[in-house]
Amino acid sequence: MTIIEGNEGIVVVDPLVSAETARVAIDLYYANRGRRPLKAVIYTHSHVDHYGGVRGIVDEAAVTSGNVKIYAPTGFMEAAVAENIFAGNAMSRRASYMYGNVLPPDPKGQVGAGLGTTTSAGTVTLIPPTDLIKETGERHIIDGLTYEFLMAPGSEAPAEMLWFIEEKKAISAAEDVTHTLHNTYSLRGAKIRDPLSWSKYINQALSMWGDKAEVIFAQHHWPTWGNENVVELMQQQRDLYRFINDETLRMANQGLTMVEIAEQFKLPESLANFWANRGYYGSINHNVKATYVLYLGWFDGNPATLHELPPVEASKNYVEFMGGADAVLEKARKSFDEGNYRWVAQVVNHVVFADPNNKEAKNLQADALEQLGYQAESGPWRNFYLSGAKELREGVKQLPTPDTASPDTVRAMTPEMFFDYLGIRLNGSRAADASLTLNLDLGSSGGRYLIELENGVLNHTANRQSDNADATVTLTRETLNRIILHETSVADAVSSGDVRVNGNQAKLDELISYLDTFEFWFNIVTP
Repeated sequence: MTIIEGNEGIVVVDPLVSAETARVAIDLYYANRGRRPLKAVIYTHSHVDHYGGVRGIVDEAAVTSGNVKIYAPTGFMEAAVAENIFAGNAMSRRASYMYGNVLPPDPKGQVGAGLGTTTSAGTVTLIPPTDLIKETGERHIIDGLTYEFLMAPGSEAPAEMLWFIEEKKAISAAEDVTHTLHNTYSLRGAKIRDPLSWSKYINQALSMWGDKAEVIFAQHHWPTWGNENVVELMQQQRDLYRFINDETLRMANQGLTMVEIAEQFKLPESLANFWANRGYYGSINHNVKATYVLYLGWFDGNPATLHELPPVEASKNYVEFMGGADAVLEKARKSFDEGNYRWVAQVVNHVVFADPNNKEAKNLQADALEQLGYQAESGPWRNFYLSGAKELREGVKQLPTPDTASPDTVRAMTPEMFFDYLGIRLNGSRAADASLTLNLDLGSSGGRYLIELENGVLNHTANRQSDNADATVTLTRETLNRIILHETSVADAVSSGDVRVNGNQAKLDELISYLDTFEFWFNIVTP
């Protein structure tokens, strides 16, 4: 969290993951700098660790009254909600590996996430922005200071922005210029980020502000002081992402596959030996793979890999072909003793997936993953390896981890987003032969929608109702939120009168019966 002192008060930038940690942080500031009024909050981008703690520093009444403004890049709400809801369950589960949430904090477990320590597991909150920044070059006076903004969508986040404060000669780089190689693909799962655009945004920032900046600060990391140091850091980071893009494509155009490129890829020493370019968070290996997929997709062009068997079936065949589990493990133990941990992890994984009850295989796999974790420079790589090892030995443990699909995030969903999410939850196979039509009325503030289920697909159309609908369902947006958050069921809401159904209620019940519930603690290292 960054605190900028203006003429009368303070501006808080990116108030952490959760309200509890943000409250402690702002109290620490007040204890040392005095209590100055909060004038504004700025969200640099749409990732949860940059807005989730907002209610720890400001209540919504101060925002709705106009006393405190919240600035964010255009597209912020859509990106924040879509990322944390549409694929939120799978992403949050994988994030428990990436940030080491399931690991004990000790030298053999969680020692950091590479970008910082790790995520908190408190209350994720969200207050929608009051002011959207839409164009590069846009200027705003905030608490007496002049902010000039640069839009950077599709860099480190789908919606992101940088800015320059004239009076302080300061660049806020959001997460586009940090003291590490960042992720152009996040191992928790996210849309791939474009390293070419990323490098061009940094170059644009250099062009706009490089000759006058005396300090650059980024979320997660410490400031860099002095114009010469600022320019060097920006140039190095610019060239780092540009080289990843261009060299990956050069090698791809020579016919190399994704894995071959990642294995052979090498940065020039001038980039590789610059401290802030090291892979403490992102890694060259997985960023290069992401760039390949960004341009060419998952298929490497070899028809042998076009329609491979799924993991369990393939693993059973591999193990059989290799002479059975005992033979594989005997050879794998020899490879382990020789330090070939990558190969052990790769080959023993087949034994585990062929027989997840093979404890000897799971322990050897865990041993190999631990060694890979201890050798990893990247924090997320270490955490993935060690989390996998822990779950191989102990099974899946339900431990505290951030819930990005928080009540505030749900309330921020537009009706269209909610219906899209329903479509994601719809079990298309079970609903393949179903056909139903519902009119949905969310009142004057929520609007009216036509919901149609056919061909295993749920479509919605705004501002439309059908005279031939099976039923008309009327409820408030607040009731809808309570249903989404499992605070009430549709049946209970109907019984209490919060949901009114005119027509064939059985069709509403039928639709609900086709919706899957996502289990958070699904298996990752075992089938």
